Amino acid sequence: MKKEYSKHEVNYIEKYQNEGYTTNFLFDKGCLVDSETKYAYQPDEIFIVAHHRYEGMSDPDDMSILYAINTKDQKRGTHLIGYGPMADLEEAEFFKDIPEENYSKNADIDELT
Repeated sequence: MKKEYSKHEVNYIEKYQNEGYTTNFLFDKGCLVDSETKYAYQPDEIFIVAHHRYEGMSDPDDMSILYAINTKDQKRGTHLIGYGPMADLEEAEFFKDIPEENYSKNADIDELT
């Protein structure tokens, strides 16, 4: 099953949506924002359930990280960010600021599937 989902982010996004991770989180003005309620979450309000890195086969700049997220108020969703040379540094810093204890011990999606 691991290999079935490993090629494209959209496969994992659909998998998590089917498991109830339906909130769409956007990064705006230094916060992770629920696109529906517009609530702006701070790093200590975010819990990382799983994450997976993708690297483009033909383009080394095509790199991303998919996060499966729970929030302090029980919202569940996903967020996809770029990393590497083309990354948004402010967004990357936000995820670095999430407390280590807010990351699942099995925070690699490969460990969960």
